[in-house]
Amino acid sequence: MEQVAYIFPGQGSQYVGMGKELYESHPEAKDIFDRANEILKFDLVKLCFEGPGDELTATENSQPAILVHSIASLAVLEKNASEKFTPLFAFGLSLGEYTSLIASGCLTFEDGLKLVRKRGQFMQQACDKTAGKMASIIGMELGEIEKLCKGFGCEIANLNCPGQVVISGSAASVELTASTAKEKGAKRAIMLDVSGAFHSSLMTPAKDKLEKEINTVTFGVPKYPIISNVTASPATDPEEIKRNLIVQMNTRTLFEASVNYVASQGVKTYLEIGPGTVLKGLLRKIDKSLNTLNFDKTGDFSVLQEAAE
Repeated sequence: MEQVAYIFPGQGSQYVGMGKELYESHPEAKDIFDRANEILKFDLVKLCFEGPGDELTATENSQPAILVHSIASLAVLEKNASEKFTPLFAFGLSLGEYTSLIASGCLTFEDGLKLVRKRGQFMQQACDKTAGKMASIIGMELGEIEKLCKGFGCEIANLNCPGQVVISGSAASVELTASTAKEKGAKRAIMLDVSGAFHSSLMTPAKDKLEKEINTVTFGVPKYPIISNVTASPATDPEEIKRNLIVQMNTRTLFEASVNYVASQGVKTYLEIGPGTVLKGLLRKIDKSLNTLNFDKTGDFSVLQEAAE
């Protein structure tokens, strides 16, 4: 069996039609989506399959949609590849950390989905209270970006891959930092299509609300270590995992460092489970020697059948 890491996408990977093929062709995926409707008490399935896009993109909807699609994809993967892959670690990009906790058995599907729904609602409330933005600064040293952020009052939100730093904060501070970065030599400064200043101090009200919810939920010991977004190191202690989730809300995420840690443990193959191929692109920039397999649509699972023949 091949030793791998499970990796799960974050917010922004949603698309109208997500999961429809899996739902129609795999009973185990259909079961996950139908259970999600029952748990959430609204028609998430219809929203994923038919949109509208702006409603699906809303933070309170996109987060549970991505999680459910990812767990449905995992159900298909594990049914068809239980004897092919052995996960040594699991991690995700921001939201994807919750998916990894469900995958590992640390959280039940119901508890994890309810938490993520509330997480999205709390984040949207924080966004509505204070207008915020995020931008990706490409081709500039982290130290230089940190100086600009300090000067203009925004923060580093994501360290996803070499040469790419995501900043977050009030709309005015992010716009000013981004434009100044370009003036000072950054190759590009791209405003991100998100509804607020995620992973910044503007998310502290959401963090405080989420902490109360997290402390009502039972976390178990995961079947394999979870790489935390905020420490880029493995965690198996339920209390440590809970603390990391709380801190993650208003702290920078360390996806690049997380990949580097897992690679240092000898893992060369990564299974991106859920919508899109964003993480595959990031891994290619982090370390070209790493292999990423995507499991999103029905056709992606044909590699498992080919391997079995």
